[in-house]
Amino acid sequence: MMHPEGQTERLIAELAGALVPVRRLPPPAVRLGYWLAVSLPAAAAVAFAFGLRPDLAARLGESGFWIAGAAAMLTAVAAAYAAFCAALPDQPDWKLWLPLAPLALWLGTLGRQCLLVLSTAGAGGFALTTDFMCLPAIALGGFVPAAALVVLLRRSAGVRATNACLCGGLAAAALGAAALRLYHREDAAIMVLIWQLGSVALLSVLAAAVGRTLVERPARRPGTA
Repeated sequence: MMHPEGQTERLIAELAGALVPVRRLPPPAVRLGYWLAVSLPAAAAVAFAFGLRPDLAARLGESGFWIAGAAAMLTAVAAAYAAFCAALPDQPDWKLWLPLAPLALWLGTLGRQCLLVLSTAGAGGFALTTDFMCLPAIALGGFVPAAALVVLLRRSAGVRATNACLCGGLAAAALGAAALRLYHREDAAIMVLIWQLGSVALLSVLAAAVGRTLVERPARRPGTA
């Protein structure tokens, strides 16, 4: 019968032999750079594939248009950074709230435009029409950014996975919405609030609900590669 000390030494040797090298993850800011390097060209390619709107140059001269677009982009960047921070245990919780500032600017810009319409055209300026293009177009523009986030999060989403997926979904959808503004001519503030931001909210919630199964890898058994 083996002595208890011998069993302990054997167990330690087996555990040590089963260890595999651990590669340190890049900081969130570096992974954000990787994500932008993939996502920005992909979102731009979708916009060019649909064809840039003919009045884009004129619309860029209007402060409300480019501020809302810039806020959407900042929301995407801040949300992606928050997603990478959420997946790491050494990052503080307050970083998860970073997307709220540009998101509030985005909502505030559209809300101000709604108030201007109300003051000039009255309630009649809020006529609603259906715009079923928004949801699939935003999902298409955010597909590659979402896939890139899944790849970048799979090695680190062991903690706060739901938060990481919610922020990641917001990042991809906001980038898709920013690209949408380059080729879709629906600019009425109330329509953007309902159809475009509504689509962003829906896609973000869906990402939080189902994304965990994509970013979490099953635990490895000792001794497996």
